[in-house]
Amino acid sequence: MTLTDHLISLVDVDVFGEGKKQELFIGRPFYLDYEKAYLLVADSWKNRVGGIPQGAFLLAFYENEEEVEEALLLRALCPAKLPTDDDVVRAMIEYYKDDLKTAGAQTQLDDFTRYEFGFSGLECRILGTFYRDIDTKTRFGADVENFYSSHNYSVYKASGRVLEKIANFRDGNRMTGQKTDIKIGRVRYSSSRRFQEKEKDEVPVYVSSVDFLGKRTALFGMTRTGKSNTVKKVIQATADLSATAPAALTAKTGVEEYLDPFTEGGGPKFPVGQIIFDINGEYANANLQDAGTAIFEMYAKDVTRYSVIEKPGFKVMKVNFYQDVLAGFDLIRSHLEANDTSDYVKSFCAIDLTPPEDPTDDSARVRYERRVAAYQCCLYAASFDTQQKTIKFTGQAEINSAVNPDNPINPTKGIKFEDAIAWFTWVWENYDDHKIFEDYRKKKNREWADEDLKNILVFLTRKSRSGQNRAATISGYRKLRPLISLHTSTVDKPFAEEIVEMLRDGKIIIVDLSQGDPEVQRLYSERICKRIFQDSMNRFINTSPNNFIQFYFEEAHNLFPKKDDKDLSQVYNRIAKEGAKLNLGLIYATQEVSSISSNILKNTQNWFVAHLNNDDELRELKKYYDFRDFTDGLTRFSADSDKGFVRMKTYSNPYVVPVQIDRFAVSQPGNQEG
Repeated sequence: MTLTDHLISLVDVDVFGEGKKQELFIGRPFYLDYEKAYLLVADSWKNRVGGIPQGAFLLAFYENEEEVEEALLLRALCPAKLPTDDDVVRAMIEYYKDDLKTAGAQTQLDDFTRYEFGFSGLECRILGTFYRDIDTKTRFGADVENFYSSHNYSVYKASGRVLEKIANFRDGNRMTGQKTDIKIGRVRYSSSRRFQEKEKDEVPVYVSSVDFLGKRTALFGMTRTGKSNTVKKVIQATADLSATAPAALTAKTGVEEYLDPFTEGGGPKFPVGQIIFDINGEYANANLQDAGTAIFEMYAKDVTRYSVIEKPGFKVMKVNFYQDVLAGFDLIRSHLEANDTSDYVKSFCAIDLTPPEDPTDDSARVRYERRVAAYQCCLYAASFDTQQKTIKFTGQAEINSAVNPDNPINPTKGIKFEDAIAWFTWVWENYDDHKIFEDYRKKKNREWADEDLKNILVFLTRKSRSGQNRAATISGYRKLRPLISLHTSTVDKPFAEEIVEMLRDGKIIIVDLSQGDPEVQRLYSERICKRIFQDSMNRFINTSPNNFIQFYFEEAHNLFPKKDDKDLSQVYNRIAKEGAKLNLGLIYATQEVSSISSNILKNTQNWFVAHLNNDDELRELKKYYDFRDFTDGLTRFSADSDKGFVRMKTYSNPYVVPVQIDRFAVSQPGNQEG
């Protein structure tokens, strides 16, 4: 039986018949409302069903009328106090005082007392209701439409095929049994597995790989709890899904295809691009923990690796700051804004180096040429090497002669960088009082140099104000020197453009940031993300189709805005809030929930939560979905046996499911044997 056939067969599982087997009976409720149920359970019943671990799925059936086919889905939370508990405790203490055995084969309790001692209470959360609709199909509602007197219900532990149906139940049209489903793990309730190991069959858990496309996915947990293993399974599932796309995205793809990015079978219409920002280098490089499962090796034909340094098998991520003016200045701006708050630095970061929209506007063209030339002189002064021998821009005869009276220079025909620096330096030193600029103001009724050029000249001359006798008192262009390592003098296509093109073709990009300092990691990550986001937004505005592109961030706390950061203009916030309409997916992994901006958390649909070790993280987690039911257990962890033990909530699943994630392997079961 194929996986699809196996999952389709779950639709025929009769929750109301198979779920109500007498050997699975665990008790009856003595209190019931819209949110909670309190059950009376007995030791013998719990032992018979293999225990009731915290988080276990239970079914409460209404039994007063045969025509009412509904079952409340419950989750076991914690012990509850019974009205008779005080009497039982008093009696038990008396027995202890008399040093009598109260348990085991040699118990000295009478039958009635032993019977009374065997009962306890259980508090449960009501997750919703299974019911039959008018077409006799089993549906699930995430609430309680009506509840009856509690004595009309009996409660059973979900097991076998019934549990498999509950764990894999999906909302809406994306029902279990699609070709896009993959097995991700198995149901696991607790770290202790004495009862679970005795069960004949494990209960598999499947996810729809479509749930990750264009959605936000979070993986939280302490180091070595299996986050990277889960990320690799998501990458693998997405790559396999991408391979089923019927057509490549081309410039001729029409608006019809844009309106719905999915095929009738539920898969993507176009190949899915994936980009992994690899902080630790574990995806881009082979390492011992992979055991032959490195992503770049598995998908060698589709993977391109980039690095911040030159090394075999990688493309180096560097920008020619002279040739790719906007890309280079974007890196400069990001660096300066993060590290310097000086007024003149802020003014420099605000300059506009975009070409004029109207190429026939000579005045705008001349001013643009001078801005770019002065900016490139800053690069040259800061020791950015270049293969460019001369620099051209529109000069002015009077200035050309004034700079070098003995041998006038002509920037229009091209001059050396040293001469260009001298040209602009003369302009700034004489700007306030020279006749050339005074006559220009009177004749044109405006400044010879616009504000952008002035701000660049401050940077170039290291003088905050013009004047011949003023000393260079500020750092100016020297502040650019930390970025020299990001520059290349070659004239290849900018790496950001290459990356966008390959992602549009459905390729996998791995950006190895493991050998860069935090500042370099941040600069490159932001640069690439902004370029992809900008390209996606442009295509959206121009009604051109966007294929799905998935972003992966390991150690996301190193790159993402912090919890209290309210700047919604940051690219990661924009991907989280606006990415859905652009078909941009975001998958991020980190140790702490509290380290991530609340704007990103609030837009996250898929959650995988492993071990967390403090109450601060649990308080933050409680805010989302029904994770409050699991906060007690998340702080308990066995390093030997609990790797990959997560609580999972995906987009199309209506509630959190406790899952042991399968170990990532080269051979993905995919849509094979069930």
